[in-house]
Amino acid sequence: MKVQCETVTDGAEPLKPWKFEISYDKLVIALGAKPTTFGIQGVEEHAIFLREVYHAQEIRRKLLLNLMLSDVPGVSEEEKSRLLHCVVVGGGPTGVEFSGELSDFIQRDVRQRYSHVKNYIHVTLIEANEILSSFDDRLRHYATKQLTKSGVRLVRGIVKDVKAQKIILNDGTEVPYGLLVWSTGVGPSPLVNSLPLAKAPGGRVGVDEWLRVPSVQDVYSIGDCSGFVESTGKPTLPALAQVAERQGKYLANLLNKIGKAGGGRANGAKEYKYEDPFVYKHLGSMATLGRYKALVDLRQSKEGKGLALAGFTSWFIWRSAYLTRVLSWRNRFYVAINWATTFVFGRDITRI
Repeated sequence: MKVQCETVTDGAEPLKPWKFEISYDKLVIALGAKPTTFGIQGVEEHAIFLREVYHAQEIRRKLLLNLMLSDVPGVSEEEKSRLLHCVVVGGGPTGVEFSGELSDFIQRDVRQRYSHVKNYIHVTLIEANEILSSFDDRLRHYATKQLTKSGVRLVRGIVKDVKAQKIILNDGTEVPYGLLVWSTGVGPSPLVNSLPLAKAPGGRVGVDEWLRVPSVQDVYSIGDCSGFVESTGKPTLPALAQVAERQGKYLANLLNKIGKAGGGRANGAKEYKYEDPFVYKHLGSMATLGRYKALVDLRQSKEGKGLALAGFTSWFIWRSAYLTRVLSWRNRFYVAINWATTFVFGRDITRI
């Protein structure tokens, strides 16, 4: 039982790939996912995703570059408007949070430090249907109102094509942009698609109630790359961190039990009796809108009943939850300082 591996290098002089094998007793597939482009031409080449750290760095670099280019003498009014137009595609929690925070950053920082952009820079959020479709209707209306109030322009439409300096909607509307951020959900990576394993709806690696890959001994899968096979009758789980976190804890406990029962070796768990399957209980969803406003939806499902809050109280809950999720005490202290300066000085003075 082995995994075939190949090194991946990057740089001006990439090295020749080195192929090697790793033997395993138990294998957990946790490959994550990749942003979904729906096959729209030009997205990969011109848009920036919101998945990795380097994506955030690229967004920052692009925004600063456009701010400087817009101040070059001789730049036309039309070109300045294009350079300073930030477009976000995708009205889910990630797209809404980014739009709100970016607009807040523009209002509080950019317009103070770059006086020439005051009447040009703005944010547009494009969504095919309604924003935050999984949230309570009241929260959706509140989010729409707050985003519009903070300067975010909401556009309902479907992107048909992406060019170097503009996107084209299905109704023929052309939207020029200087920064394009793509946040329309995730899908299976090419590696997951290439694996000769049972697949769940959506192309994910199929698993049973105990997160085992059917018909393959000692192989499990968790996170965004996995999903329940249809024979289990279980619904597709959302691509959320809380799902992967609880799957990881469940699988760690399961493997520890198997090990204590003498099934830790390869093919050693054939006689192990699996008892308690993995059960996911949704803890709710949260999204920040900037300007000390946020949404907290603690319902089990879209049709279920539960607590739904909006406003400053929700922002407090959202901040507290994220603060407690930070791993190191040093980072917790840093976030707490950011929080304190926000209250004392009216804005985050540590923001770069």
